[in-house]
Amino acid sequence: MGLIENPKTYKGRELETIFFRPMFSAENAEQLGIRVLYNMPVPTTIQLWSPHNDILQEYTPGWNGGSSANRFQKQIELTKVKAEVGFSASEYFNQVYELITGRADVNLDDLTGSELEQAETEMFRAAIAESLRVSMWIGDVESDIYNKFDGLLVKILTDDDVVHIDFPSVEISPESILTILNRMWTESSPELKALKSEGNLVFLVTSNVYDAYEQYLDSCGADAAYNDLSTGRRELSFHGIKLIDMGISQYLPAERIGNSDYCILTDRRNLVMAVNTADYPGSEVRMWYNPDEMENRQRATFMVGCEIIDGNIVSLASFA
Repeated sequence: MGLIENPKTYKGRELETIFFRPMFSAENAEQLGIRVLYNMPVPTTIQLWSPHNDILQEYTPGWNGGSSANRFQKQIELTKVKAEVGFSASEYFNQVYELITGRADVNLDDLTGSELEQAETEMFRAAIAESLRVSMWIGDVESDIYNKFDGLLVKILTDDDVVHIDFPSVEISPESILTILNRMWTESSPELKALKSEGNLVFLVTSNVYDAYEQYLDSCGADAAYNDLSTGRRELSFHGIKLIDMGISQYLPAERIGNSDYCILTDRRNLVMAVNTADYPGSEVRMWYNPDEMENRQRATFMVGCEIIDGNIVSLASFA
């Protein structure tokens, strides 16, 4: 028990590489369906450059010049946040040891401080990752919970440039799902459709939309559908565009989001979450034992925010 009481602190580069970056990188970032930026300068500004559609000129000797490239700029407002968790010594001991004993490669007669540290770090990291993921989608400063910053859904719902596609009399079902997805595509902006060839378009959906499409595929009757029904599917796609379940239905309703189902079509690079652990004084993750309260405590302080870069390449449908 004594090893668990040793204080541990992550700061600077170690804080990013050991604690935060594993949360939302590689496959984890792919499953989110968005872009994640780490430790960009504060204030965090994203600039998109694009040349004019036609830059060709008739050849003449010398430099004829031309106008500058188009620049689109968006600033991500970061909010200072902290996460704190306290466990009684016995609860903490049991949870950490459960993570360790569940591994087949651990020698229970020779538990090292490194293994204990990995277990308690993973326990806290998982709690922060889930809170960040949910806040990123349904964060709402007007709500009673997940209210530290406005999430992507609130920003999409309040952005006048977003294309809103109405389904006034359509209920989500395996019979209607193709109509929904087809209209999401056909009524989207030309700018959004033009990005399909780059392979980054995604449907970001609530669980009912995802389940309806999976049930539709189950009913198709082909051998592949039977195999998928038996073994499950790792991911779903519609005409080459991935469907990603936002995993938020269990957390709704929220103040401005309500309790609706949503289907969003956009480019994954267009939705950004920024995490900063470098430019905020005091950013750290600390784990220690408080002998006065006989409590193991964990605290993380950092900055986070999210933003839509361009509302013109977002299509949204909501279902009450």
